[in-house]
Amino acid sequence: MEKEYIMELKNISKSFPGVQALNNVSMQFERGKVHALVGENGAGKSTLMKIIMGLYRADQGQIFIKGEKFVGSSVIHSLQAGVKMIHQELNFIPFMSVAENIFLGHEPCNNFLGVVSKKKLLKETKKLLDRVNLDVNPNLPMRDLTVAERQMVEIAKSVSFGADIIIMDEPTSAISETEVKRLFEIIEELKRKGVAIIYISHKLDEVYQISDSISVLRDGNYIATFKTAEIEQDKLIKAMVGRELENIYPDKRAKIGEEMLKIENLSKDNVFTDISFSVNKGEILGVAGMMGSGRTEVMNCIFGLDKYDSGQIYIRGENVSISNPNKAIQKGIGMVHEDRKETGLILGLSVKENITLSNLDKIFSGQIINKQKENIYVDDIVEKLSIKTPHRDQQVKFLSGGNQQKIVIGRILLDQADIIILDEPTRGIDVGAKTEIYKLIVDLAAQGKAIIMVSSEMNELIGMSDRIIILREGHKVGELDKANISQEKIIRRALLN
Repeated sequence: MEKEYIMELKNISKSFPGVQALNNVSMQFERGKVHALVGENGAGKSTLMKIIMGLYRADQGQIFIKGEKFVGSSVIHSLQAGVKMIHQELNFIPFMSVAENIFLGHEPCNNFLGVVSKKKLLKETKKLLDRVNLDVNPNLPMRDLTVAERQMVEIAKSVSFGADIIIMDEPTSAISETEVKRLFEIIEELKRKGVAIIYISHKLDEVYQISDSISVLRDGNYIATFKTAEIEQDKLIKAMVGRELENIYPDKRAKIGEEMLKIENLSKDNVFTDISFSVNKGEILGVAGMMGSGRTEVMNCIFGLDKYDSGQIYIRGENVSISNPNKAIQKGIGMVHEDRKETGLILGLSVKENITLSNLDKIFSGQIINKQKENIYVDDIVEKLSIKTPHRDQQVKFLSGGNQQKIVIGRILLDQADIIILDEPTRGIDVGAKTEIYKLIVDLAAQGKAIIMVSSEMNELIGMSDRIIILREGHKVGELDKANISQEKIIRRALLN
């Protein structure tokens, strides 16, 4: 007897100008199961999901939902068919409240008048926020939330639709281990109700923890589907990248030198208090902590994005005042922010324009840009960082996440920064590109750069750091040198008093 699937994809193909994004892809999904979808950036995962959601139309192929051929051509049709997607690039309306964003399009109304019931809206929102353990005011505008809080709101929104099939595209990319644990509990609840989860993630430890089966896409082609319990991680990685990655974390060879940056008793009212640490030339300093620990907020103050209330910043022994990012850049500090698409890149501009954006003084001749000089600078960065792009004038929105991240780092190199802050440097990047980014970070340390790396991925911090500081609720609660770093010690300090 043939197994009944809640959704089947048959021979799906999709091409864009010059690119075959999907080639004859077929898959099946079962009720009450988590089906992980993995592959490098550019493998076709997001394109396939956007076809299911009606954001793209396939060139050929068919979709069957609950045994019926699905002919929808819009997001509304997909939602009506019981399919909901949590996008990696979060979709929200910044000036609208948390409650309004969650129930947008299916607001609770008064029975007879058809007018939105504010009381019901807030009550139902509070229930959903409690379910995902998110303590925020439902009336707060979405723009006032952190990236992690927005991610949890998006998860709550998905649950609110009562979908039969939920697509989760990198749902844990910006949330802490506590929120991840709660998300996994929610997924288990949904499984028990017969909901099918399609789980897209570059975090293979999560894939193995939560999924029942794993499908691999590579270069737009379907490679294979495995039962999670029956496929070793090394074999899965080989299926994803078409080659073996022997050492995900490269050997460090940097000689650690003199102190480059020292922070003394840095404080910001109601955010963090008396934060002190230093980082030396050639050192990779990891920063660990859960959501709300103050990691990003401290880095934003060091880079001048936010103002701190008290404390001292020393660069090469000099007491400095940094009131804005331009002053930080002048002092030799560069920063890759946790949300590269919101704060690091202008997606509609070219590779060239994004790299030289903060370095226009280097390429001006009089009052006009010296195109030849600009091209030389950009080509040098593209070559050094192995940025994969058809040409320097390619819009960055068409590049993979890993190459976009390299462009942000390339701009910092052009800034000639000696102190580099990396906030979630591999967020949303596949395992192959992660290895390239890790190698790049190690190379920068070997050149004498002082690196501060904030990360939610414990393995990444352990694999890359020479030393780790741990923050909890705005306080520094621990520091571990290389010989004493372990996951247990980090988690104990990050969670326990």
